Amino acid sequence: MAEVTVLAATGNAMVAEAFRQAAPDVLAAYPITPQTAIVENFAKYVADGRVHTEFVAVESEHSAMSACIGASAAGARVATATSSQGLALMYEELHIASGMRLPIVMANANRALSAPINIHGDHSDVMGARDTGWILLFAETAQEAYDNSLISFRIAEHPSVQLPVMTTLDGFITTHAMERCELLDDETVAAYVGAYTPAYPLLNGETAAAQGMFASLGGTYFEIKKAERAAIDASMPCIKAAGEAWAAVCGRGFEVIDAWKCEDADYILVVLGSAAGNARVVARELRAQGIKAGVARIRVYRPFPFEELAQVLKGARAVGILDRSDSFGAQYGPVGLDVRSALYGEGLLIPTRDYIYGLGGADVTLDALRQAYGELQSLAAGELDQGLSYLGTR
Repeated sequence: MAEVTVLAATGNAMVAEAFRQAAPDVLAAYPITPQTAIVENFAKYVADGRVHTEFVAVESEHSAMSACIGASAAGARVATATSSQGLALMYEELHIASGMRLPIVMANANRALSAPINIHGDHSDVMGARDTGWILLFAETAQEAYDNSLISFRIAEHPSVQLPVMTTLDGFITTHAMERCELLDDETVAAYVGAYTPAYPLLNGETAAAQGMFASLGGTYFEIKKAERAAIDASMPCIKAAGEAWAAVCGRGFEVIDAWKCEDADYILVVLGSAAGNARVVARELRAQGIKAGVARIRVYRPFPFEELAQVLKGARAVGILDRSDSFGAQYGPVGLDVRSALYGEGLLIPTRDYIYGLGGADVTLDALRQAYGELQSLAAGELDQGLSYLGTR
């Protein structure tokens, strides 16, 4: 049986513990608020001899991901962490990591992008990276940030996947809030994560290999990108299997969509990350009043769980989508576009409304969520049009 240590810890501290237990060969990183404590704690583990990782302190996030790419191509297990402008600075390298099919694991502390300057949590940074070929996981709590981080290594390194994974947690809300957490013993976690055997390491000394070659005139490039799409599309069974295997070890369930009271719900809010707790509080209030409210929290965002989400939402009279980022010039926010695609693909004509909320760390108040549920009732009754609105701002 696994030994469990109960402790009060932040999301950042739990991610650092997960990385220590996964024991990457290389971790290259640059500090940036609100991610800094992840690599700060990990650097201390290295200095104290608690993990034998080559910690590379670089001059920028672009360099951090470049170092990770080189190390992973060489055959190392690799991890890193970043946030906001740091993730944006990595943008060029994110495509290289996925295009070279390198199983790098990165934690992102979700944070607003400038301008204006803001260091608080929203999903603007990670949504800018959603089409870079990385598998994306969203944590609601510090405990889930720990769980997702360990699951990420098993997903990324699976022979059928071989893609980078970004495990994310909301800046200052999940990264810095102290919660009750459970830490499993090192031996149990090591057995779960397993030893890493790289598929095509450059430094194997036996078989010739090449990475990052030039693909001329688009033909080979086109085929490689088609294969990359096929790999991420086919990764969902591996993601589910990795989550279920971890659930068997730790006792905490894993679902790509955490559906709360959605089986009979008339009005459902779809959400990512830390705001799900507040949404459930309001849904409970409404349930006590006889109004059937539900919350669908997406835990795996890429690959997007189209079929699973449509199954969760199919009985609703109206659906609201909470978007903690915007997609300027698009009809809706990024999650709103994906949710509508999921419904359309299954032939479900459920009225929907998209809510941009919480940008730059703006409070997600219960009153704002009550407003959203109230509008869904009006939407179902035909008294409100489908569209996009900003929730909780002037």
